[in-house]
Amino acid sequence: MRFIITKNYQALSKLAAEYVIKQIRKKPKSVLALATGQTPISFYHELVRAYKKKQVDFSRVKTFNLDEYTGVSKNDKHSYHYYMSNNFFKYVNLKKENIFLPNGRAKNLAKECLNYESVIKKSGGIDLAILGIGQDGHLAFNEPGSSFTSKTRVVKLALSTRRANAKFFNKRLSLVPKKAITMGLATIRQAGNILLLVSGKEKAETVDKALTGKVTRKVPASVLQTHKRVTVILDKEAAGKL
Repeated sequence: MRFIITKNYQALSKLAAEYVIKQIRKKPKSVLALATGQTPISFYHELVRAYKKKQVDFSRVKTFNLDEYTGVSKNDKHSYHYYMSNNFFKYVNLKKENIFLPNGRAKNLAKECLNYESVIKKSGGIDLAILGIGQDGHLAFNEPGSSFTSKTRVVKLALSTRRANAKFFNKRLSLVPKKAITMGLATIRQAGNILLLVSGKEKAETVDKALTGKVTRKVPASVLQTHKRVTVILDKEAAGKL
């Protein structure tokens, strides 16, 4: 596991974008797993800037998002479809047929999860997974207690996760969905490379526990210690306990 500590969030975002650009230049048909949330926003904006400067070509890249809320329309401003479109997709030359997100409103959610795994497999697997980490150590929506052998599935969101995400729902917990589709820990672990982005002093203790402590289902992100190619980019505040 390689740790890179940056002076601030903006430097973290720029370095992460450079890392992904190198991956795409090395393999133009790269398959990426993409995270959402607060931390990756500036990272996506950096990728857009690079595209506009003709420093990167996304035309042959495939993307698979890590998760999506159930029961939320793709056009809902709280959906991750909406988040990805407005922060990244509509500003670059990714082809629509190469963009994959779970459908949280599928009639058969179990089938949707199986199909998602199947499409990842048919695409040759994930070359690079870009991840964030929750304050309780969750990866994607794999909450504490998730099996390390888990695949894409519907999960119940922990109250702490819903509270953390309430800021995106006008600070109204009642509006935050109680379930989501998430890529499983086993699926994430099968990625060729993993890039973990962490920002803020509130994540410092979690980072220390997850990446230098015991590998345990109580801290899902600790499973990253078992992967051979993990790069962690943190700002100084997030690295405060290392």
